[in-house]
Formats: sequence, structure tokens, C-alpha cells
Amino acid sequence: MSEPATPKQEESGSQEHRLRPRPIARPPVDPAMAAVFGRPRGVGGSFDLLHSPDTGARPQSTRSTPPPPSLAEAFGRQPGEEGVVLQRPAERADGHGPGDGSGDADPLWASESDPWRDPGSPAVLGQPALREPDRADDSVERPTGPLLSLPEVLFGRRVKPTALALLSVIALLVGAAGGAVGWAVATAGDSLTGELNIAEAEAAKERPAGSVAAIAQKVAPAVVSIEVEVGQSGGVGSGVVIDQEGYILTNHHVVSQAARADEAKLTVVFTDGTRVQGAIVGTDPRTDLAVLKVDVENPVVIQIGDSDALAPGDRVMAIGSPFGLENTVTEGIVSALNRPVTAPGENGDPPVTYDAIQTDAAINPGNSGGALVDSTGALVGINSMIRTAGSAGEGGSIGLGFAIPVNQAVEISDALVRDGTVKHASIGVNAASVAANTSQGAQVRNVVPNGPAAKAGIAEGDVIVKVGDRRVRNAAELTVAVREHDIGQSVPVQVVRDGRQLTVDVTLGSD
Repeated sequence: MSEPATPKQEESGSQEHRLRPRPIARPPVDPAMAAVFGRPRGVGGSFDLLHSPDTGARPQSTRSTPPPPSLAEAFGRQPGEEGVVLQRPAERADGHGPGDGSGDADPLWASESDPWRDPGSPAVLGQPALREPDRADDSVERPTGPLLSLPEVLFGRRVKPTALALLSVIALLVGAAGGAVGWAVATAGDSLTGELNIAEAEAAKERPAGSVAAIAQKVAPAVVSIEVEVGQSGGVGSGVVIDQEGYILTNHHVVSQAARADEAKLTVVFTDGTRVQGAIVGTDPRTDLAVLKVDVENPVVIQIGDSDALAPGDRVMAIGSPFGLENTVTEGIVSALNRPVTAPGENGDPPVTYDAIQTDAAINPGNSGGALVDSTGALVGINSMIRTAGSAGEGGSIGLGFAIPVNQAVEISDALVRDGTVKHASIGVNAASVAANTSQGAQVRNVVPNGPAAKAGIAEGDVIVKVGDRRVRNAAELTVAVREHDIGQSVPVQVVRDGRQLTVDVTLGSD
């Protein structure tokens, strides 16, 4: 058996197997980095021992070259001012002349140690500048002299009282003349400026803008009642003032009796009770429109809107005189747009056909020719027709009212004012709906000889289903689809003949 190792042998054995430390690795320093971040020349440690900031000696001036002559001339002392300093030394406390810097009462600077003379001197806190004691204002006697008069203040010299009085009279005359001219201009303002009176009404505090009451107050002065008397008979309708010259837009059937009878009396009644005689400018039985003219000064004119901007569901209001009840206001919505409607003409007039605005606002006999306005009070339609559930001439509104779009009405009224008559585009056929209450097209019953349809090859029995870009679902829609185009315009017309679909170009004529 081997003997156990002694502690000395164990220590020597561990020293033979102990690893020595690795040598310190010092990578080379980049010369460029050493030039930027290295110590300055002559500095070997962490601090610069070549400069001691607290040596007790005043640092020497570092100026090596004299200043430029221009700067020395601008900022240097002038000849003879070598002894001038920025602030002269204060007098001694005993009053024997300037201090020499040796006493406590002397300032911290003196003539031989002026800090302003050495730009390298450190900043110190010194005594405040001495001021003379303030003297009371009461002890100072100010010189007094004669006060300036008002003429001297205004004109810079003395003015005679007579001249001053004359100048005052002239100023009063000029002011009176200016006031007289202003009053005359204000009185004759309407005739000078030709101001247009638009239907406006200030909404009451409890009636915000856009409320039914606010719109009614705004529009009502531009809506009139029209009374027609022919012998012992007559009728009542409504109208709308559309021009400052006194032109009124209404329905043809409202004034048709007055248009045929020379002895008829036509009276226009305004909301303020004014009654004036009206004259018929022109009528269009095919679209049930008419234009009247009244001689009134500065009438209230309704604001014209845009019927093409309407959409189903928009709020509208009907204003007119149903059954002679003037200024009646009803409210509803736009139920439908581009609704072709037709009605037989009265007393030999041609049938009435137009593309209508359908509304559920209550419209009754007497509302014809009245205003249909939008939520801003602008005119969007002329009320013309209703659908009733009773016998002809009986019953009232069942929520199916029709108005002529204002865009069509204004175009026709312009032609009536300009020419007295209006012409519409025509295709030259008589048609009927394929079947009642259906939307299968308009069947041609007969063709006008030598008319536009005959020249294009359309024959009796053909079913017209489209005119231009608009689909034709019944006979009424055929009429309004053709009237959307101009006379003389070539329009593609789609027809169905013996089950085959054909398209022909028709040059529209006039009705």
C-alpha cells in the first residue's frame, strides 16, 4: 500500500498544473483617432499641469497684433481723451477731491486700477452709482406764461371772432346739405338701384330656420290666388310670382275659361289683400302651364330651385288656395320622380302629359298652379293634378299629388313670355299602352303620314320600348321621353315587331 500524500506534496502538485494569466492585449491605436481624441502635446497624464488657473497673478493679454485702423478709429479714444474713463471716480467722503483707492469710502476702482481699461480684468461687484437726492416738485418754481386760446390751438395763430363765426356757419350748411342728399338717396333707393324683393321672413325665436312655419312665412307672400269669373260661373286657383316684372306662373286649366271668353274677368289676390287685374301672356295646354302678367310695383318673387336635385323622401311643402282657402300650407315628402302622368284636355284641348313629381303633401282643388317648395323654401314644382278615389269631380287628396317640375316649367314659361306659344318635339304616332296598368311598352295605333315615325319605317302594331336612353313602359312615358329631346334631333328608337327587336333612327318633328 502506498502512503498518503502530505500537504506539502499536494501543494507542489497543484502548482505544477496551475494556468498562468494571459498576457495583456493592447491593439494598435488608429493615428486618425489618436489625433482627434488623444492628449495634447506635452500632456502625459489626465490633467494639464502646464496651466494653473489659481496662480494669484493676472493673466497676460493675448492680443498679439494691433487692431485694424478702421476699428481703432471707430471705437478707440479720440486725441485728447486718453484720461477719460467710462465713470469718473467718486469724491471722497470729506469732499477734498477724488478718491485714491486707499480709503473705505473710495470706490473699488481708481485711476491707476480702472477695470474698464483692462479687458482681461475679472468681473467684480462694486458700489452703486451715486445719485443726487431727488428734489421735491413743490420746491421747484416753474415759469408760467400765457395760455393758448382755441383759435391758436386749431389754426396756429390768432383768428378774428367774425371769421370764426363765419367758418362755423359754413360747416353747419355743409352738414345740412349732406344730410338732405342722404335722405333723398335713401327715399329714392328702390327706383335708383332697382332692388329685387325676394321672399324673405325673419324666423321667430321659437321657429328656427328650416321649420315649416319659417318656410311658410318666407314663401307665402310670393303665392297668389287667381279668381276667374265668366258670367255667373267661375273658379279659383293659385299662382306663383316668378319675376319682378309681375309675371305669374300657374296652370292652363285654371285660366282656360278666361282664355276662351272675352268677357271673362281675371283677378289676382295677394296675401296682403291687394287685388289687381291679370292678363294672360300665353298658355300651353299640353303641359298644363300658363303665364299671367299683373301691373304691381316691386312684388315679392319666389326663389327658383332645382327639381333635378330632388330625391324620393325629400321634404316638400304645398302652398296654395284649396277650395278658395288662401294661404293653406301642407307638408309631405317626394314620393317618386319622373312619374309620367296624363289627363284628358278640357273643352277640346289636347291631352295633358308631363313628367311629374309625385308627393303625398295634401293637394286639393284650388291648389292647382300653387307652389311646391323644398326644405329651403325654393320652388321645385307647380302643383297640377291629384288622384282621387271617388267619382270625377268629387273627393279630395288621398296622398297622390302631382306637380310639374320647375326646370320644365321655367323653360316653357320663358318661351311663353318670349313668343306667346311653345312647341314640343313629336314622333308622329298615336300610341296606347300595351295593357292597362302594365309596363310593357307603347303600341303604335296609327302613324301620321309623312311624319317622323313614318319616314323612319315605324309601322302600326310596333311596340316602342325605348327612346334614346330612356325606357318606355306606357303611352304617357313615350310622350315625355320624346319631349326630352329637341325638335330636329335624331334619336334612336327601339321597337319590337313580330317578336323581333329593331332599332331605328327618328328625326323628331314638332307638334
